[in-house]
Amino acid sequence: MSDIKVLEGEIFRDERGQISSLNNFRFEGVERCYFIHHPDISVVRGWHAHQHEKKWFYCMKGAFTLALVKPDNWESPSPNLPAEIFQLNENHSQIVCVPEGYANCLKASIPGSIMLVFSSKILEEALKDSWRYDKNLWVDWSLY
Repeated sequence: MSDIKVLEGEIFRDERGQISSLNNFRFEGVERCYFIHHPDISVVRGWHAHQHEKKWFYCMKGAFTLALVKPDNWESPSPNLPAEIFQLNENHSQIVCVPEGYANCLKASIPGSIMLVFSSKILEEALKDSWRYDKNLWVDWSLY
């Protein structure tokens, strides 16, 4: 069973506009955040992994396919590992909570999409625990 969690948020709309919230999300352990802007839907970003860093993914604008894999060997992971696939979009307020020890890869499905990412490590710590794998490993991105 996976350790990945999805926290459902809320979207409230009325004549004044919209409020998207994540009232059940706690910032415990968050050390930094950043935005990933994807102007081109053909770009696949990943695979990027961390043994000791947690991440949280939230689609701010547009839509993304997010894939997660738990490497079985950090130096040479098996090419047959199963990926967990999540569809995130701006019309569904949810955050994907990824524990340590996972690789992530993502692709926008709408031009101009923006993903907000929270991290449990400051940048200097994250750079010391950075593992990169070929984007074509584990997922056939032509399907997304």
